[in-house]
Amino acid sequence: MRKLLREQSLTIVTLGLFLLFLSAQAVTGHRAYNLDQQEHQEPTVSFGSYLRSGHFIEATFENWESEFLQMGAYVLLTAFLLQRGSAESRDPDNPEEAESEPLTDDSPWAAKKSGAVRFAYENSLAIALLAIFVVSFLMHAWGGAMLYSEEQVSHGGSPVSTLEFMRTSEFWFESFQNWQSEFLAVAGLVILSIFLRQRNSPESKPVNAPHSSTGA
Repeated sequence: MRKLLREQSLTIVTLGLFLLFLSAQAVTGHRAYNLDQQEHQEPTVSFGSYLRSGHFIEATFENWESEFLQMGAYVLLTAFLLQRGSAESRDPDNPEEAESEPLTDDSPWAAKKSGAVRFAYENSLAIALLAIFVVSFLMHAWGGAMLYSEEQVSHGGSPVSTLEFMRTSEFWFESFQNWQSEFLAVAGLVILSIFLRQRNSPESKPVNAPHSSTGA
């Protein structure tokens, strides 16, 4: 058990923090939603009903959408683009070095194949991340349509479908305000990793490495 916890500690801690903060989001979101309902003389909802509400679904997947767009795009961009001196880039002088690992008996079975299987496997990380982005994008739209419709009805308007909500400025404002911040964070990591260090982190170059060196 001790060996398992040590070797899987990064996954265990990050997933634990995810569940902790998601739970905190749900609890505080439920309270905030009901307070807003009370202020407008509207009925409050139970915690279970809140978890199925547009308020919770939109808020959750709006953030997942931007995070997985960032990661999927970052994986793809770093496969083609370079930044000299950054720990987040391949070395411009040896761009193929990252794929110099030869096939061995322990290589994944898909890596030993050719054609479509090999292509799908060698791009599987970006495909998976972008697929989660697409699902989150649609869930954001669905939850947002529910919340938007609820607000429209409370003001004497008519509810909208998911497709109708996706044509509103509200939906794209919510998306773009998250997307721009994600790519700002990526650019910040790329640039700051040229000059700054974090000992023992694979996201940083060695502390003694010159600013001009690229990659970890």
